Amino acid sequence: MAFQAELVKNQLCDWIRTWFEKNGPGCPAVLGISGGKDSSIVAALCAEALGKDRVFGVLMPNGVQPDIHVSEELVEFLGIPHITVNLHDSFTALCREMEASVGPLSRQTTVNLGPRMRMATVYAISQSVNGRVANTSNLSEYYVGYSTRYGDSCGDFAPLLSLTVTEVKAIGRVLGLPEHFIEKPPSDGLTGKTDEDNLGFRYATLDEYIRTGVCPDEDAKTKIDRLHRINSFKREPMPVFPYQPE
Repeated sequence: MAFQAELVKNQLCDWIRTWFEKNGPGCPAVLGISGGKDSSIVAALCAEALGKDRVFGVLMPNGVQPDIHVSEELVEFLGIPHITVNLHDSFTALCREMEASVGPLSRQTTVNLGPRMRMATVYAISQSVNGRVANTSNLSEYYVGYSTRYGDSCGDFAPLLSLTVTEVKAIGRVLGLPEHFIEKPPSDGLTGKTDEDNLGFRYATLDEYIRTGVCPDEDAKTKIDRLHRINSFKREPMPVFPYQPE
């Protein structure tokens, strides 16, 4: 059955309203705005569901961000309240302090530190405005573990986590977002590479595999299966020792 974007968009908006009625009546949805499709579409969904005055965008460049203008265009297009918090000084200072104690940091450490600092910032701002943090991850990324644990994987509610990238884009179109917000090349915002460069396969290939179980490209299938397997810990609750008092 073809994906019914208009129907699912309406169901999503109803779900967001219901969630807020239970978990934060009158509170704003707070989220980091990267300018990519996921944060743009979550922001647009929340604006339609709650009203634009109840969506609070946080732009978080780390120094000079060449494509920050896309994030600025998005919040202006939606008409939502927003602030910009540059993380460069904090990021640099924290790296310097850690390196003084443990020596040079690994590349993966610095790559993951950015998303974790951004999430800490979003939560701090959310608490200050009595908000609720929107997670912007999609099913495609979740399936292969393409996220930073305790970084962009966090949030209080997750509108897109059951939808593939292909489906998320369809939702963006029925929301009326301009195409450049939907089709902006997905990037990690950290290494200068697109998400597909980092993954080694196209999202369209991954999405078809998730929904149909079919992947004609054996190399891509091997990579997807491996990522799904080795990142399973990201999809599971934190293990807890099952102590039973005698």
